[in-house]
Amino acid sequence: MKVVVILIFLVIGLVEYSAGAGKNPIEIGSVQWGRDLDTALEKSSKTGKPVLVLFQEVPGCSGCKKFGGDVLTNPLLVEAIEDEFYPVLVYNNRDGGKDEELLKRFQEPAWNYQVIRFLSAEGDDIVPRKDRIWTTGGVASRMIDVLKVLKRSVPKYLIALAEESNSENYPVAAFAMSCFWTGEVELGKIEGVISTEAGWLGHSEVTLVKYNEDLISFDVLARKAVRAKCGQKVYSDSKVIIAPDGIPTERLDAFRYRKARASDQKKQIQEWKVLQGLSGLTAMQLTKINAIVPFDKSRALEWLSPRQLKSLTNERQSTSATRKGDEHIAE
Repeated sequence: MKVVVILIFLVIGLVEYSAGAGKNPIEIGSVQWGRDLDTALEKSSKTGKPVLVLFQEVPGCSGCKKFGGDVLTNPLLVEAIEDEFYPVLVYNNRDGGKDEELLKRFQEPAWNYQVIRFLSAEGDDIVPRKDRIWTTGGVASRMIDVLKVLKRSVPKYLIALAEESNSENYPVAAFAMSCFWTGEVELGKIEGVISTEAGWLGHSEVTLVKYNEDLISFDVLARKAVRAKCGQKVYSDSKVIIAPDGIPTERLDAFRYRKARASDQKKQIQEWKVLQGLSGLTAMQLTKINAIVPFDKSRALEWLSPRQLKSLTNERQSTSATRKGDEHIAE
């Protein structure tokens, strides 16, 4: 009876996917997957680029579909998987053939939730296998760990994606100053700052900052803010506030804080509509670009992914051509 139910489930699933021929099943997202692990390992031996293997159930349960639909469609994650790794898909619910052989080879259970493993050219795990990594931030962080182990360059856009996706529990601080436009620039360029926002506390302009305590402490952040003349008063959301010496510090009252109007956010790139419309752009990317672009535009754009940068260049060229055409017509 169990075999019959499984066969019916597979037939229904295959009929469902035949209607969308040419498209990836939802369980595997929008990544362009390879299916030949040996070819991927051979390429890896020549380039040093690691192999990313997804063991996935297709057709799969609701959890598998959620992972594929939410995580494996994120444009920055997809780009990093395709550009920094050789992606290979292994079905974990198909009897016989290469898929079953690979399940046995890597001792992966059949009909299991998705698992991603990172392999060297020899087919060995670069980092230990880890189950239940089912979020965008979790996958991005694992990818960064792998690239670091191999001493390969880690793209800034991937760092931004991991930081932002994991930032729900990051602390927040607000810094009072004469101009929150300046605050977003000066505080946004500090390493460890994830995002900034222009806002108000009472009648005072403040810059709200989300930061990663593993990279910068509240004390160091506050002192850097004061040196940048962006710390007339400091507010912390911490339950226990240890005020840096000589810096007026209070507890951040979320009920008193209000976000500034949209026209006051990220003022350095406010009119750069093409940039702000790029696919997958994260708050951290916007924060860093806004903070760095007044000093070094080329360095600021390093926070974009190659595909975002290409899209930006294409849009600028298209806009320039349109303007020239309009000028020609006007003549």
